[in-house]
Amino acid sequence: MSNSCSLKVVSLVVIYGFAIVQMTMAGDPDILTDYTVPMNATADANFFTYTGFRVLVGQSPPSTFKVLKATMGEFPALNGQSVSYAVLQFPAGSVNPPHTHPRSAELLFLLQGALQVGFVDTTNKLFTQTLRAGDLFVFPKALVHFQHNADTAKPALALSAFGSANAGTVSLPNTLFNTSIDDTVLALAFRTDVATIQILKKGFAS
Repeated sequence: MSNSCSLKVVSLVVIYGFAIVQMTMAGDPDILTDYTVPMNATADANFFTYTGFRVLVGQSPPSTFKVLKATMGEFPALNGQSVSYAVLQFPAGSVNPPHTHPRSAELLFLLQGALQVGFVDTTNKLFTQTLRAGDLFVFPKALVHFQHNADTAKPALALSAFGSANAGTVSLPNTLFNTSIDDTVLALAFRTDVATIQILKKGFAS
């Protein structure tokens, strides 16, 4: 092999290696300033304060599962800070269906009640746990996971932290059955018939 050919091979290996490292380190982009302020905003104490969770104080539990978020969409001061929160409210017997967060792991802190939680890794191994108030559980980045309040009498309340200002959420049931994926494709994927898929889709229709 010639020197020039060897140099090209080494160069390609280095480039691909660098690309793989960058992909494994991918997350929120770093900022070159202390913080980022939108054009129409002022950097004062109010900008760095979020009051959207005040509605939780003294509030009765909702009738269905509910999420209150503090991401960069609701709280622009988080842009570039690689953090965000969500408050998860679980009425008795409710579920947060299987979903993923493509840009972050999730660290859940159970404040009230009990929850059955779990995630599935890339080998299809299921990890489940029953949490009590005061417990923490981590859902690894981008893996399918769920939470279920199996108590038919008492609500549960949890706080989730994310290592991204915009972790994103992909709800599997909604993504599969409330989009325009062809019925035949779904029937083949789930080893059922088109009629069954259409019944499932009706349950998710707006």
